[in-house]
Amino acid sequence: MYAITIPEPGGPEALVWAEVPDPVPGEGEVLVEVVSSAVNRADLLQRQGFYNPPPGSSPYPGLECAGRIAALGPGVGGWSVGDEVCALLVGGGYAEKVVVPAGQLLPVPRGIDLVTAAALPEVTCTVWSNVFMIAHLRPGETFLVHGGSSGIGTMAIQLAKAVGAKVAVTAGTKEKLDFCAELGADILINYREQDFVEEIRENTAGAGADVILDNMGAKYLNRNVDALAVNGRLAIIGMQGGVKGELNIATLLGKRGAITATTLRARPLAEKAAVVAAVREHVWPLIEGGHVRPIVDRSLPMSDAAQGHRVLEESGHIGKVLLRNA
Repeated sequence: MYAITIPEPGGPEALVWAEVPDPVPGEGEVLVEVVSSAVNRADLLQRQGFYNPPPGSSPYPGLECAGRIAALGPGVGGWSVGDEVCALLVGGGYAEKVVVPAGQLLPVPRGIDLVTAAALPEVTCTVWSNVFMIAHLRPGETFLVHGGSSGIGTMAIQLAKAVGAKVAVTAGTKEKLDFCAELGADILINYREQDFVEEIRENTAGAGADVILDNMGAKYLNRNVDALAVNGRLAIIGMQGGVKGELNIATLLGKRGAITATTLRARPLAEKAAVVAAVREHVWPLIEGGHVRPIVDRSLPMSDAAQGHRVLEESGHIGKVLLRNA
């Protein structure tokens, strides 16, 4: 098969479409013929040499895919060769074939085409596990998501609205904020021109946000805590703004706040399977009912993954950037 390889870390040009050995499914795994994958910021870090895949996993980038089951490994039940699926991966999505633990498979939702389905696994699992399984966002609460026009952000807006929350977003352009508003965002904050802490307080009568989903990390740490409501929950899922920050513990104590930080990639198989099962139970009906939809900025040939990486690095996109096999 062919896959995107990274012979040496570097810029987008470091991604090389090359012939590699076919993967073989082991116990509890399936082989998927990949129709499409998607670009995530973790892929950019892997390309740069900063986020290596866990030992024993695929060396190729790609944390999600959609395609058709080509073969079943020993001990796999409930799936058949030919089934159309999408999947949460530990890596290997930028390829023509990938091996997936059966617990990380999802059926393609009714009404979603197979290419577009690759836009779903990573964002739905990230948002559902952090915002609902950990931070327990409830109806009537105020939810703030940074980067509202990203793949994560566009999904977070829709899921939070679906459960009856008030949604605030940050984004860097009017175009992006307008799109967030179309998805249901109630409070629109241009982070280049406005202070999100002040805007959240002003729009919540001083109460603050009950749940914040943050992709920035260190840069926003203290300001996120300032923006929290009493009993607020901050979920950190990224480090675009750095990895080391100082925290005013007194402020956090005064708000009886909680901070969590998670990744999906390195979690044990059983934990990822539990997240995938929860997404299938709670999110898939919302997608099939037309209440939530994947947002796709563009679809590029898999062999042109370098361009997909450039698009993400330039940050002009809205929603997901997909990579498709011919």
